[in-house]
Amino acid sequence: MSNTLNDKVVLVTGASSGIGEATALALSAEGARVAVGARRTDRLESLVRKAPGEVLALELDVTDQESVRAAVADTVEHFGALDVLVNNAGVMLAGPIVGADTTEWTRMVETNLLGSMYAVHAALPHLLERKGTILQISSTSGRVASAGNAVYAATKFGITAFSEALRQEVTALGVRVVVVEPGFVATELAGHITDPTMRAAAQDMAATMRTLHPEDIANAVVYAVTQPQHVAVNEILIRPTDQAR
Repeated sequence: MSNTLNDKVVLVTGASSGIGEATALALSAEGARVAVGARRTDRLESLVRKAPGEVLALELDVTDQESVRAAVADTVEHFGALDVLVNNAGVMLAGPIVGADTTEWTRMVETNLLGSMYAVHAALPHLLERKGTILQISSTSGRVASAGNAVYAATKFGITAFSEALRQEVTALGVRVVVVEPGFVATELAGHITDPTMRAAAQDMAATMRTLHPEDIANAVVYAVTQPQHVAVNEILIRPTDQAR
């Protein structure tokens, strides 16, 4: 890698499992000091024990602006700075539009889209000071919408739009903005689905391919954030080889 993460400070949201946990461990292995935030703090304590470097566990609900601001403030207070924000917290509640439980729509918008916006808003002053990096975990659903995934895709398309506007605002100030768009990853995400037909479809899809692992996405994150400061890897699309779209 071209740029060491030694003594860099990273905040990872949604770090209690899957991509967030794997990313926190990978960044810790690269020498970063990592703050990890999630609602399931018991899982974060397990992550702290596994990490090779210093990790700070924080209770964090990204749908609550005060919780987000407190997590950023606690990170800076503990480590003295913030260099990288990894916005990973998300939920996928797939289902058709007709007859939908719209409270699930609200939950996805508040978690996936507004939650990432709140985190950027709270972290940005510190990242501007350090010429840091914002890394947004999006999805292939942020490129291609599909039936049964309308609102989830809308949140991910929203992340892409927000990130591009953000990039245009801050790139000349030295802050890099990266969007990582994973395809099908073997995580707990599909387990969030309450619609039985959509849950079965996700299980069937997983059975047809060699899915990605959380570590595959973590490796992409490490690649992006360890590039020389003059190099901005703005977008990484990463699918299983077996995934057609």
